[in-house]
Amino acid sequence: MANMFPLSSEGQDPAELPDMNDPLIDHSEGQLFLNEAFKIIIEEVLCKGTDVKQKVCEWKEPEDLALLLDLELRAAGEPQQRLLQRVKDVAKYSIKTSHPRFFNQLFAGVDYHALAGRFLSEALNTNLYTYEVAPVFVLLETEVLRSLRQLVGWTEGDGIFCPGGSTSNMFAMNLARYRLFPEVKSQGLWAVPRLTIFTSAESHYSVKKGAAYLGIGTDNIVVVKVDEGGRIIPEDLEEKIELTKSQGAVPLLVSCTSGTTVRGAFDPLDRIADVCEKHNVWMHVDAAWGGSVLFSEQHRHLMKGVARANSVAWNPHKLLMAGLQCSALLLQDTTNLLKKCHSANATYLFQQDKCYDVNLDVGDKTVQCGRKDDCLKLWLMWKAVGSIGLAERVDKAFNLVRYLVEQMRKREGFHLLWEPEFLNVCFWFIPPSMRGKEGDADYQDRLANVAPVIKERMIKRGTMMVGYQPLGDKVNFFRMIVLSTLVSKEDMDFFLDEIERLGNDL
Repeated sequence: MANMFPLSSEGQDPAELPDMNDPLIDHSEGQLFLNEAFKIIIEEVLCKGTDVKQKVCEWKEPEDLALLLDLELRAAGEPQQRLLQRVKDVAKYSIKTSHPRFFNQLFAGVDYHALAGRFLSEALNTNLYTYEVAPVFVLLETEVLRSLRQLVGWTEGDGIFCPGGSTSNMFAMNLARYRLFPEVKSQGLWAVPRLTIFTSAESHYSVKKGAAYLGIGTDNIVVVKVDEGGRIIPEDLEEKIELTKSQGAVPLLVSCTSGTTVRGAFDPLDRIADVCEKHNVWMHVDAAWGGSVLFSEQHRHLMKGVARANSVAWNPHKLLMAGLQCSALLLQDTTNLLKKCHSANATYLFQQDKCYDVNLDVGDKTVQCGRKDDCLKLWLMWKAVGSIGLAERVDKAFNLVRYLVEQMRKREGFHLLWEPEFLNVCFWFIPPSMRGKEGDADYQDRLANVAPVIKERMIKRGTMMVGYQPLGDKVNFFRMIVLSTLVSKEDMDFFLDEIERLGNDL
């Protein structure tokens, strides 16, 4: 691999060159280190880390890993070769989330155009709050947000990239409160009555965290019943809104989900919108996981009615593989609510007499000051493959899930808990020793232990990673997530074979 940072000074005026004898400006050594570190990253993370013949993880117990990494920070610097070994160790012993057999989370895989954008963003190291320090990124973010809103079905609106879907959800709550009670910004919680938020028991935990963080209170989250597929029942939502009104509370926000974390369920947005419009309640759609179905003509029907929402949270770092983190909050609002709610008008940043349109200074739309560029990677990837290419990724993932379920049904011992609506395949593996013994008194306790034991075995062998969890009255079950473009039918077959191999003796 050629040097990424050639150090030749040929043709330069010697007076313009830095003094490399200055211990505080040793650019040559730093550039050489970076060059060598990139070689390690490419080899260990991007070559080995995406090769099915390599392990997903090299598991170490915490105390052993701490010793191996030599974590101590010392007064004196360390030799470059030792630092390069640390880089190699970090790469080797980290989980290879780009590996085709990493099925553990709602993110996986790697897109190399997006990765180039991530590298470029880190190298440019700027703050996305004003046009003067981030002119390219301000324009990119504006265009990407506009394009995402168009997919939702809005020709106008607003938005901001946030540090994760949880923050996007919390921003929506804050905006909903400000819309009804703008005095809360200056007067605080004394200025508002008791507020209630409505969501299902299967929504993301950030709804609860947001209620606590914003001072609304977790006791004021009203849990709405779900149907057999994990979707909000609109009739129960309306009953509970009317009940809270009768108790003197103000219904603030309904948090719907498009792609719940465990089951992958899509709430019925059109019917929920009817209820929200009737009662003047802010409708927020947490589409962090499922939002990318909007690219697909085959599957966008899952979010029918989303254009009637007030706000949408969408994480392209999940199904689209833009890379962590990439989370957009999209708004239908055209009244500048985002800025009115969050602005502090810091005069050292947001002067009103600048030499350009100060509306391009987007930093006061967020509660953050420092804000990374999270849009370049998505923009570059979208430019490279187009909306058609992104739709194909979504459709491929659905096709692989269908294949997996078909193969699962042909094998004894695999028990689907629900018919997948999305890319979450939830199942129990029943070892041979437990088959036909569902009536035994200890059956549920034994079944609850199967997934944790298989998970421990797989990560210690490094063959693959898949998550498990309980839900309601269902004891521990596997949640298989399929999304990476690197995944093939052969990986689906391997997954089923490996579950059997690791669990048949239990």
